[in-house]
Amino acid sequence: MHKTIHTFQKVIQALLCGLFLSFCGSVSASAAEKPNILFIFADDQCYDTIHALGKDEIETPHLDKLVKNGTVFTHTYNMGGWSGAICAASRGMIICGEFLWHAHKAPIQTDYVAEKKLWPQLLETSGYETYFSGKWHIKAPAEKTFMTARNIRPGMPNQTKEGYNRPINGLPDPWDPSDPKFEGFWKGGKHWSAVLADDGVEYLGRAAQQDAPFFMYLAFNAPHDPRQSPKEYVDKYPLKNVDVPEGWLSEYPYGEKMGAGRKLRDEKLAPYPRTENSIKVNRQEYYAIITHMDTQVGRILDALKASGKEDNTYIFFSADHGLSVGHHGLLGKQNMYDHSIRVPFIVNGPNIPKNKKISEPIYLQDVMATSLELAGIEKPERVQFNSVMPLIDGRATKSPYKAIYGGYTSTQRAVIQNDHKLILYPKVPKARLFDLKADPKELKDLADDASQKQRMQKLFKALLELQKENGDTLDLKAVYPELAGSSAANQ
Repeated sequence: MHKTIHTFQKVIQALLCGLFLSFCGSVSASAAEKPNILFIFADDQCYDTIHALGKDEIETPHLDKLVKNGTVFTHTYNMGGWSGAICAASRGMIICGEFLWHAHKAPIQTDYVAEKKLWPQLLETSGYETYFSGKWHIKAPAEKTFMTARNIRPGMPNQTKEGYNRPINGLPDPWDPSDPKFEGFWKGGKHWSAVLADDGVEYLGRAAQQDAPFFMYLAFNAPHDPRQSPKEYVDKYPLKNVDVPEGWLSEYPYGEKMGAGRKLRDEKLAPYPRTENSIKVNRQEYYAIITHMDTQVGRILDALKASGKEDNTYIFFSADHGLSVGHHGLLGKQNMYDHSIRVPFIVNGPNIPKNKKISEPIYLQDVMATSLELAGIEKPERVQFNSVMPLIDGRATKSPYKAIYGGYTSTQRAVIQNDHKLILYPKVPKARLFDLKADPKELKDLADDASQKQRMQKLFKALLELQKENGDTLDLKAVYPELAGSSAANQ
């Protein structure tokens, strides 16, 4: 009997040992089979500048393919910025994973780099080869943040005096988007978008020969101004086919006190008062450089397919923020309208639903936490943004955010909740209210409608709560007592 028991124990031990080794083997195999992550990042690209998402007048065949083969988040936002360089704030948030005002204070260029806390470093410590090319515009050095960094570009290509205050009706246009003599994207002899695609193609050729998973961060400077592209791309958009935005204005009435007036660099690109012709020309060049960028995206996607890595690669496409280009009489992105804070966000990859659209609001910086989940990396406690995978795979049906926050210096604040947006200009002071469902172009301000007072107070309360979460110390209660009274009582 004793011998039988002993034999039984040995059998159980052998089975347990086998199970343990099998488990270890599966863990090892899964580590080796971690998915690749390709992040393609545009600059200044508004959410509605993709043909497949409803912009009929623009050609984007390769982005259209990503839309068809993946999932699109139709309401993706950037929180705003702490200076006119909105892109710096947007990229700072994405690299450290923290909300706007926390990211502004975070020691990204010192402690975070040294302690390997930044997005690519977290992936590197989990076995990823990390690669960067293109626009950086973050305080932390790219060459210390990534294992390989090439053609690190500044915030924008150089602009020239001829590129501003144009075109003026009745005068010859002094600037040509296709002429290399103005440098900008042509500086160095080859368009920067093409150089970025070259870098991506070259790296993917090398990645085909390696076993380690890769994280590629390819950041276009396009379609930021100077909006330059080869002549054949500009010719795709004759001015007679370019419309001015619905409800366009010759000048936005609150521009100066909201920090987006005549002295702001972005707003100097077209003359005041805005004319239909100047807006059409700016939009023509905007569409052309987007289509040229789309061609380069196609080259990158073709190289991924040729590498043999496509089936195990997640592709994310987004932009750091949008751009006005004539909407509301504005040219830049330093405002709280959807054309400036809302961007494309497309996900392709293994088991990602095809041709699916999700309208739940997210932030573009959620791409960081999403990639960590896909890589099997636990999200650090300090990372405030969230993975969108639960919305993609059906584990969640609602956004992880109760409301969307927006802020720009001390001159603007905004909150979006339940299809309504409250915009505040504390230095005017002025409040604006828009029903985004009924009025997606934000043309009908409801703030003076007495029946909307309670809604505005509720939105104001939500904004105050978001301020606390974000480390935002701007005192809005003192400026808007009519909105603060009820909200303060209900806290």
